[in-house]
Amino acid sequence: MNLSKPYWMDILNMQQTLNIERYVNPDDIAVPIGYQIEVFAQGIDTPIGIDFTERGDLLIADSGILSGNPKVLLLSNGQFSTLAEGFNVPITGITYRNGSIYVAHRGVISIVQLDGSIQNIIYGLPSQGDFSNNKVSFGPDEKMYFGQGTATNSGVVGLDNEWVFEHHFFSDRPGSYVMLNGQNFETQNMLIPVGTDIAYTGAFSAYAVANLQRFELIKRAIRASGSILRANPDGTELEQVTWGFRNPFNIQFDTFGRGFISNQGYDNRGSRPITNAPDELHILIPETWYGWPDYSAGELVTLPKYAPANGPDPELLFTNHPSVPPRPFAVFPPNSNIMGFDFNINSSFGELGDIYIATFGIVRSNLPEVITTRPGVGHSIIKVDMDNGQLFTFVYNKSGLAATREEGGLGRPTDVKFGPDGEMYISDFSMTTEEDFYSYYPNTGVIWRVSRI
Repeated sequence: MNLSKPYWMDILNMQQTLNIERYVNPDDIAVPIGYQIEVFAQGIDTPIGIDFTERGDLLIADSGILSGNPKVLLLSNGQFSTLAEGFNVPITGITYRNGSIYVAHRGVISIVQLDGSIQNIIYGLPSQGDFSNNKVSFGPDEKMYFGQGTATNSGVVGLDNEWVFEHHFFSDRPGSYVMLNGQNFETQNMLIPVGTDIAYTGAFSAYAVANLQRFELIKRAIRASGSILRANPDGTELEQVTWGFRNPFNIQFDTFGRGFISNQGYDNRGSRPITNAPDELHILIPETWYGWPDYSAGELVTLPKYAPANGPDPELLFTNHPSVPPRPFAVFPPNSNIMGFDFNINSSFGELGDIYIATFGIVRSNLPEVITTRPGVGHSIIKVDMDNGQLFTFVYNKSGLAATREEGGLGRPTDVKFGPDGEMYISDFSMTTEEDFYSYYPNTGVIWRVSRI
């Protein structure tokens, strides 16, 4: 992958001009006895999130990763229309509330009205790195909550961070005052295209900026990497609630007012690779540190199971930890890449309150240009039993793999939403090309519906 541009620009450059019709076949998908799955809508580019209006119309967020033009689409009476477009790539989620659509896109939270007008209410979020600010949800206090992803995989800017050429001095920001252990990580200097110049990069430092001493104190940032932020519905009084996540993709509140957060675990890549890190579902505890970049699922990353086979053993970046991080409510297999989720509100569908979560099932490996997948992990909908945190694979491909041009099941599920009819709706990303997992065929995104028979 070309390291001279942010990673999403490479995706745009590698998109295919070839148009194909996606083969879809619900019979290729396994659902529990008593349920059925069907195609509800298709012909979308890269749907990242869905929601419903009070009229029952479906709102769809097209991330823009394929087209370069993120959009908010409305599906009403079987017809698509574009409500708004021209957002920053990518959109990461939409939320409908009281006639307004809250759109999370890179660095910005915007409100879109049903007449298509757009108002940016929060901007300047630290989203120039690997992960962006994510979907907005509203808590029992009527405030908006959203996750802010990190700049890097594990706290160090390295060769896996293609955005360096666009944002030379960007790095992660802690949500507490922390002291660093003072390690420096050595790479070939990608800012110098010829020769053998070496770059030394410290934790929480810009690329090629070394830590000069141990016990360096890093100031707290309100808009911190890996944080949960909160604001009034109009975007005022922005504050930090908690931090210590890698990519808190979604936060939702149940009927008891508890916040649940889907957090994507470390990858085996970069200057500080960490392997076998699970994804996590956490309960929101304000003013708590959740462990990134020194813990995974409540465990220190220095444990042997997190050490890459062909890389250095991870060392702790902090000399002092803000707190003992909590254990997750539920743990997902590495490479699940958990995304959007919803709580079941229909007693005839299943147990009330259980979480159903989309698993995208694709990650970047330790080489930026390589994608790795595991059979049976991802491209499915997982149910979380709220009594005990146990996982049950609810909807999955019979092949155990993502859909291809010959296999008509789920591709890369991104969101789950229960509609006004009480049925489950799933947004499914466009199909990847055979040549490159970062390249997508246009108009091959799907919205699925799961219902009781």
